[in-house]
Amino acid sequence: MSEKANQFKSIAVMAHPQVERAIVEAAQMVSYLHSLGLQADSGFLNDESLRRRVQAGEFDLLVTLGGDGTVLRAAHLCAPYNIPMLPVNMGSLGFLIEVRPPEWQKVVERLVSGDYRFEDRMMLYAGVIRREKLLASWDVLNDVVIARAADLRPVHLRTSLDGQAVTTYVADALIVSTPTGSTAYALATGGPILPPDLRNILLVPVAPHLSIDRAIVLAKGSKVSVTVISDHGGVVSGDGQTPFALEQGDRVEVRVSEYVTRFVRLQPAGYFYANLVTLMDQNPSAGV
Repeated sequence: MSEKANQFKSIAVMAHPQVERAIVEAAQMVSYLHSLGLQADSGFLNDESLRRRVQAGEFDLLVTLGGDGTVLRAAHLCAPYNIPMLPVNMGSLGFLIEVRPPEWQKVVERLVSGDYRFEDRMMLYAGVIRREKLLASWDVLNDVVIARAADLRPVHLRTSLDGQAVTTYVADALIVSTPTGSTAYALATGGPILPPDLRNILLVPVAPHLSIDRAIVLAKGSKVSVTVISDHGGVVSGDGQTPFALEQGDRVEVRVSEYVTRFVRLQPAGYFYANLVTLMDQNPSAGV
């Protein structure tokens, strides 16, 4: 791993507001950063004043203390401003995590010495079109999910790739995922695991009825268009955010985002597979 001058002079440390341990660690981290002569401030991802400072470009690095969900929310904030992130695990699972709590002081020392690398991960852009008007849009790191609504009837989704009709799914949901998201909801539904450095889009139907039941890995640069044709509508959500209600005829268009999520990495390049085996053999969420 190459050594270079430290690029991080001003650091934001954001803790999950409901994890007391994360709040305590954030305060200790800021104090330690100050002792090294660096500028640092702590807060929560829902702290509007700190978010505005991130958006204004006041920070060179954002450290997250939480789980993968915290990382996703931070990615939405940082990606448009090309601010790299360093995730510290305070949750259970940690597919996106770089640092375990006991290690962060040594990691900070490595950052200051310039001993790190960047890893850019593809994001997706999704837009909801109704009568040719854009109603909502998201840039997401994991996935876009078009799903059945509260009445629980399967949703009918006419799906096209690069302008060519492919199939109509009758299913509980259709997941449109990045390689990063292949270890999230897509994995739970039996989809393949993709290396995070790929730039392919993954389609995974959830409980399809008399429809294509296999996941499809799309070529780089593909564009997906999903139209709701069931009269009871459906919902769409990006990275598990609040669902947006869809009507019959609404179209969700998904393509590779212009943004990427940039992570600071200190582990060797092959870390993804080593972490993957560990997490799947000993799933902390299942209490194994």
